[in-house]
Amino acid sequence: MDKFDKLVETRWFMKIVALILALLLFDSVYNPDKDVSNINVPSDQDSVVLSDIPVKTYYDTDNLVVTGVPETVDVTLTGPINVLQQAKAQKNFEVYVDLSDAEIGTERVPIKVRNLSDKLKATVDPANVDINVQEKVTKDFKVDVEFDQALLEDGYISEPPEAEPKYVTITGGKDVIERISYVKAVVNVKRPIKETVRREAQIQVLDRDMNKLDVMLNHDTVDVIIPVKSLSKTVPIRIIEKGSPPEGVTINNISLDVNEVKIFGSQEALDRTENVRVEVDVSQINGDTELTVPVIISDGINEVNPKVVKATISTSVNQSDTGQDEEKVESKTFSNLPIHLTGLSNQFEASVQSPPNGVSLTVTGKSGLIEQLKASDFQVFLDLSNLTEGDHDVKIKVNGPEDVQWKLATEVAKVSITQKEV
Repeated sequence: MDKFDKLVETRWFMKIVALILALLLFDSVYNPDKDVSNINVPSDQDSVVLSDIPVKTYYDTDNLVVTGVPETVDVTLTGPINVLQQAKAQKNFEVYVDLSDAEIGTERVPIKVRNLSDKLKATVDPANVDINVQEKVTKDFKVDVEFDQALLEDGYISEPPEAEPKYVTITGGKDVIERISYVKAVVNVKRPIKETVRREAQIQVLDRDMNKLDVMLNHDTVDVIIPVKSLSKTVPIRIIEKGSPPEGVTINNISLDVNEVKIFGSQEALDRTENVRVEVDVSQINGDTELTVPVIISDGINEVNPKVVKATISTSVNQSDTGQDEEKVESKTFSNLPIHLTGLSNQFEASVQSPPNGVSLTVTGKSGLIEQLKASDFQVFLDLSNLTEGDHDVKIKVNGPEDVQWKLATEVAKVSITQKEV
């Protein structure tokens, strides 16, 4: 014990202990194989994803068309935070596809990034794309207008719709242009149609399977007009007497200021309607009279034009009561009587332009005669004597039985005369 105490108290012992402690402390602080930069030093590296970055494509735009390059991509940037934040805010780099040396056909190409700080690393999603390069072709196509015909209200029809402009110029790859089967302007109407439609419509370019094609158009839209009109038909008016005239009064004739009207309705209703009627109450007629009476239409007819007509009633008043009534006077209308042509020079030929379907003839007389009359009892004709080539208005003439009176619905016909071909 005394020896150990003496050893501890010696100067050399204390120096040796101090040296050992110093070596142990140095070893704990310094390690040449250890990266001192990672000790208690926060990292300044980070990454960020930038979405919907536009992609530029470089190629011969005058002669080629390129498809398959996405409009935008996602770019992931990695690097120092301060540089990263600047790039994120300014987006002063370019994402592009270089096809300056591309040939016609399909190939896989990379999407590149340039003008980016060399301290940043960029990863593009997608990194590569399959593109198609074709010869550029430009061609004009007629625009067809489409709409849902089922939306037309009952009793209305549409004439062929029109687009303005009628043609559109389409540019695309040669193979795509050759696949074009339909160029349509589709009109979306959500309500029943009973009047002309005017609106703007988007143009669709489709292949035979109705797939949309990737092409360029000089007009994306066109102005569309869909002419809509009512279904109509011209029919004669039938006169019906209601009641009996007062004693001593004889109804000689009832005539109307118009003998035909135009009716509107569904095709089915028009097909089954041959005439309309007016009812004239003669029970209060004491002499020659004019009345305004409504035109009566059948079920299914939506409208009539004119709606009212003027009836002129011609009478005879018997001053002495003989106890015998004169025979009743009636009217009868024959429709679509053919018009015959006479007197035309042999060097010409003629056709009736108007009225196109013959004429209507209203005949008035004693009921016994009227009941026996037929359409064949009347000859309607035009005298074309001394007329030359051109269009002419010619008075319509009628030959018919005696003891009856008649009135034409149309008194003048339009005739076209042309030179016969040799």
